[in-house]
Amino acid sequence: MARTFYVPRFRLVLFCIGTAGTLTAFHPDKLSFRKAFARINNEVSAHSRAYETLADASQRVGHRLTGSRNGTLAETYAFNLLSSYGYKDVRYEPFEVEAWMRDTVTLAIVPNKSDNFRDVPVVALAHSPIEAHVNGEIVDVGNGLEGDFEALKDKLKGKVALVNIGLAAPTKGARNLHRSEKTALAIQYGAKGVIMVNLVPGNVLLTGTASVTGKLIPIPSVCISLESGQALRAWMQEEREKLHAEINMTNTSRKIRARNVVATLKGSEFPNEKIIVGGHLDSWDLATGAIDNGIGSFAVMDIARTFKALKLKPKRTIEFVLFMGEEQGLLGSRAMVEKLKKAGELDNVRYMMNLDMTNDPSGLNAFGRSDMVPFLNMVGETMKEVEPAFANQMENQAGLHSDHQPFMLEGVPVVGMNGHLAREVLDCYHANCDRMNLVDASQLKNTVRYSTMLLFALADADAIPTQRQTDNQTRDYLTAQGLRTPLQIANEWRWKE
Repeated sequence: MARTFYVPRFRLVLFCIGTAGTLTAFHPDKLSFRKAFARINNEVSAHSRAYETLADASQRVGHRLTGSRNGTLAETYAFNLLSSYGYKDVRYEPFEVEAWMRDTVTLAIVPNKSDNFRDVPVVALAHSPIEAHVNGEIVDVGNGLEGDFEALKDKLKGKVALVNIGLAAPTKGARNLHRSEKTALAIQYGAKGVIMVNLVPGNVLLTGTASVTGKLIPIPSVCISLESGQALRAWMQEEREKLHAEINMTNTSRKIRARNVVATLKGSEFPNEKIIVGGHLDSWDLATGAIDNGIGSFAVMDIARTFKALKLKPKRTIEFVLFMGEEQGLLGSRAMVEKLKKAGELDNVRYMMNLDMTNDPSGLNAFGRSDMVPFLNMVGETMKEVEPAFANQMENQAGLHSDHQPFMLEGVPVVGMNGHLAREVLDCYHANCDRMNLVDASQLKNTVRYSTMLLFALADADAIPTQRQTDNQTRDYLTAQGLRTPLQIANEWRWKE
């Protein structure tokens, strides 16, 4: 009897120990993460201030254009807000920037050898020349991809290129280029001006930079609405004579000092290892930039608030960064990376997490770093256990054109959140309708709570499976992610053939 009683029990105990050992081997942090995630979930759900502070800043500051008085007010607002949350180590990191601001611009279309001018509503794109007076024949380059320009290479010199900002009737497998890359191609093929056609209905004019470097470009680049583009193309079909564009503009550009705002939470066990979480605070000046990037930057500040409110003390140091100058060429993040590089501290940055127009996340993005996928899968599963509404849809694809890029080009691992925005919100990207009425308070709260969970996991994990890449590894990684061509167009591909 004793034997038949004790043997099954002994086996059961061994089974439990084995199971626990397996959990420990594969998910050493999962149990502690679940407990922390539950606290984060409750705190953000009950006390998030992201929506309220963004609404307040939108009213008090308005737009947050780098180099403007409003930009300076936004920097001060962020510094004071982080300080109010209990951060003693809040600092400005100044950098010098060429601050571009629009003044006047007109666009007239006229048939060759005619005075039948038609004025078209237009917005100048940064960093167009300080002064430009251009008259040239219009050449329609369609979507403005590299192949589109190459097909018209003998017809573009001295002409004005007409290109779509997005992809109209996209070819299968085609990847759109940024407006700055399309402008760079136009310059490369000898165009004397660029007219970008927005593809959003409703006579929406879009702004943004047409410079891949954040410096002045040699030709004017402007944006017209979808409806103006359709009318122009219809007119081009009707006219036997070629249509000409006359672009006249003045702008201002001067050196100013802008400031990233940084708050530091020192790590308890690995204080020299950093997790940087950032979002660009600056915006364009046609509206208040509530979506781009109010929701990202004010989420970062509310994540910082949450860590203080819960007295979370992760193993690694966290730096909460509000970047300036993103819209004018990733200037603030470039400055930070350059500073870290000169100080020999880039290896200390274990991960960079960027929130740019991130809204209502449904999953995590490993940014092409497959060695990190098992860890992030575990984190996502734990998040879903705590909050079943989290969809946990993993992605593993890198991209460009936000403040993670300078870090990524130096081999620093990047992680992101997969969010979504309604079509009517996206239609106001860089436009005069990007205002507070577009912000969904509950979705912004989701951004804060899920991002805080991910950030805590990265900062508090016993070990992070991935490291900063070597230069050759970075080259191969960017190539595998399909980023070589856009980086070459932007003159940011530093590797020789």
